[in-house]
Amino acid sequence: MGSAFESLAVDVADHVARVTLLGPGKGNAMGPAFWAELPVAFGELDADPDIRAIVLTGSGKNFSYGLDLAAMGDTLGPMMADGSSARPRADFHARLKTMQQSITAVADCRTPTIASVHGWCIGGGVDLISAVDIRYASADAKFSVREVKLAIVADVGSLARLPLILSDGHLRELALTGKDIDAARAEKIGLVNDVYDDAEASLAAAHATAAEIAANPPLTVQGVKDVLDEQRTAQVAASLRYVAAWNSAFLPSKDLSEGITAMFEKRPPSFTGE
Repeated sequence: MGSAFESLAVDVADHVARVTLLGPGKGNAMGPAFWAELPVAFGELDADPDIRAIVLTGSGKNFSYGLDLAAMGDTLGPMMADGSSARPRADFHARLKTMQQSITAVADCRTPTIASVHGWCIGGGVDLISAVDIRYASADAKFSVREVKLAIVADVGSLARLPLILSDGHLRELALTGKDIDAARAEKIGLVNDVYDDAEASLAAAHATAAEIAANPPLTVQGVKDVLDEQRTAQVAASLRYVAAWNSAFLPSKDLSEGITAMFEKRPPSFTGE
């Protein structure tokens, strides 16, 4: 790897790279450094012929709390302050497309990626794991497509990619309620392949699968992934374009302000539909 990162650590051994989320926000929350560095890291891994598989995990007690709202205030702030003007909406649309592309860099990487999830995986964390090829979890893992509870239509990848992973009813239940589910439920509905006793066991399983993949002919592995991805690329791209336009038009609202305020004040929100 040629780059040094603030939000990620990359370690390589035996043709397998491990990418670890570092934060710096609490719970590996996704701030400006993450969105800038993720596509760079995966671009470098994709270009390295010595890397044949990637394991993605989180540091500390959680995979990721998702978007760092405090650190990313400049993304929503101008549009919320002047929602009637076109310029803030256009700027938000461009910023959102860039964030979408950061997650898409993981999906587009020709090298297979395996996520090992422990602790919380919320919002943007689910966006991220929806872009990988294989997902494992520890028994303490908890998942939530929580954006709806903040009056946000999930817009960075979950609603585009999860329809290709989950059945329609299960996805709608998660996305429309914003509920939390545990690892056992995630395995039952197909969000993760397998559940292990703890984070160490899940990570070990991810590395074992990565080693199996790395032992196969690399060009053939890339071909298999490319053929599987070809069936979904256009569908995902169209969904991402649509939600970017939708949120640029409708995201600013009293409900959004209430959802974010309630989260920081640690109280239930009171939504009015305005």
